Amino acid sequence: MSRKPRYAITALIVLILGSILVFFILKNNTKSYSPEEFITYRHESLKINVFYNRPYKKDRVIFGELVPFGEVWRTGANEATTFEVNQDVLIDGSLLEAGKYTLWTIPNEKSWKVIFNKKMYAWGIDLNTQKAARDEAFDALVLELPVMNSLSVTEQFTIHFDNKNDLHHMFLSWDKTLIAIPIKTAN
Repeated sequence: MSRKPRYAITALIVLILGSILVFFILKNNTKSYSPEEFITYRHESLKINVFYNRPYKKDRVIFGELVPFGEVWRTGANEATTFEVNQDVLIDGSLLEAGKYTLWTIPNEKSWKVIFNKKMYAWGIDLNTQKAARDEAFDALVLELPVMNSLSVTEQFTIHFDNKNDLHHMFLSWDKTLIAIPIKTAN
């Protein structure tokens, strides 16, 4: 093999390895500001997995400014939040079939639209338009829930679960805003 092809192959390998290294450095730097969280909620036969990124408030006005009212939000930072359930459930009385979804919201002052979308997205926003990457054609369930105001500030965006009398709730909380999403197994 002559020198030119060897140099070209070597340059290509260096370029590929350099690109991979830059990708991981950027990803880790971004994740330090909004770390990943993977939670699993189990109750009897019900299992729910949620993957999301948790941005911090950092003395900012969150809803209405950082996250504008009336616009689709990826419900976290970085990648689109995913919600996976192992069996059919009723969410606020509406059927959501077992499967994996992306979770989107449209925050407003008094209520939020909560959207379960069947499509998986590479990132939470379209990098060209800087708008949410969600395609409405893949919406499996859209519901509207009231905003509850919290007495204390939640510094880092948090999703957590609670159970009372076989009614499960998934809570979205950040700043002084709390959204309760009621979930019940579909029998």
